[in-house]
Amino acid sequence: MSFRLRILWLLFPAFLCGCSGVAMNNKANPEMPYPPPRAPQVGDVLHFPTGLYVSREAMLSAVADARIVYVGETHDNPASHRLERDVLQAMADRWPGQVALGMEMFTPAQQQVLDAWVAGELTEKEFLKQSNWYGTWRMDFGLYRDLLQLARERGIPIRGLNAEKDLVRAVGRKGLDDLTPEQRCQVPEMDLEDPYQNELVEAIYGGHSAGHAMLDGFRRVQTLWDETMAQNVAAYLQQPGNEQLHMLVIAGGNHVRNGFGIPRRVFRRLPTSYALVGSKEIVIPKERQDRLMNVNIPAFPMPPYDYLVYTRYEINDAGKVKLGVMLGEDDGRVTVGGVAPESNAERAGIRQGDVILKIGDQQVKESFDLVYVINQLKPGDEKTLLIERDGRQLEVWVTFEKSKPMHHGKK
Repeated sequence: MSFRLRILWLLFPAFLCGCSGVAMNNKANPEMPYPPPRAPQVGDVLHFPTGLYVSREAMLSAVADARIVYVGETHDNPASHRLERDVLQAMADRWPGQVALGMEMFTPAQQQVLDAWVAGELTEKEFLKQSNWYGTWRMDFGLYRDLLQLARERGIPIRGLNAEKDLVRAVGRKGLDDLTPEQRCQVPEMDLEDPYQNELVEAIYGGHSAGHAMLDGFRRVQTLWDETMAQNVAAYLQQPGNEQLHMLVIAGGNHVRNGFGIPRRVFRRLPTSYALVGSKEIVIPKERQDRLMNVNIPAFPMPPYDYLVYTRYEINDAGKVKLGVMLGEDDGRVTVGGVAPESNAERAGIRQGDVILKIGDQQVKESFDLVYVINQLKPGDEKTLLIERDGRQLEVWVTFEKSKPMHHGKK
């Protein structure tokens, strides 16, 4: 053996020990194997596997190569929705005519309406009414408008992914074995034993005290959501003619983060390339402090996302107004079932039992007619309401002042 080889041979155990020392470093954080060089700032994009900050453009270029891109959103933060639109734009540019959009916000029962929207056959008002937006998702449609408009402009199919509400209620109340045969046929293959999802579910549920049975129901529902969305993604991408199709999937952060929600369940059905993208609010105004979930998310042995965009928690409802009434419908008549104290309705003199006939020049034949008009208003706007009270018609002048914010966040 030469002198040089002898030296290398003697040093080889040291190299092994050195490598072993790195691998055994118990201070390493598997969620962030490479700590970033500095604290994040709003607008930064962190690549978790390397701990490096990259440009937004570099991130968009990289994730657009994946067949499926999952974006975990904060439902009421406009910054999350701009990110989704940017990702969809990048994918559509990279794969013209070969991109679809899958959304947690819709179910397969709404597919005909989604198709009509993309085809340009519906106005926004018609789309909101026919999809029952305010009765199903209930978030401000303005948050999703640009994304849905882009899909319409580029002819990008939109797929409703989520489970139907009736099935969700049944699964939450009963064990799977107690469902009716019809309900069981709607339930996808369910993996209730994922240890990481179970840890997350227990952490989210930790603040409740309703007992073990309620926890089990909550776990079944969470799994039903993820498995249903995964099944619908995989089934669509495997349809004849869709073999080359790419998909952007948008859902609440808890369905995407760490990959064990929707992504792993899709991969079980359809092994293919994917990327995880998320956003994190690091500047939170006092108006949004009460929207943060008081949950200690467990540590998991994998990065939460491939890319994380650091954002400001923006105030999207600063210009939102409400009338401040409970509504009922009876045979084509919209009735005031109650008036909130100190509301715009109370200040205008609207009373319980009033029937609302018109708002401005818009006839009110169902609650949607009233809600749609009010959702277009901003603080300081004024509208006349034609109401019927005790058999007489009255005109009431309403000044719409700013509403108190609603409470929504990451799902």
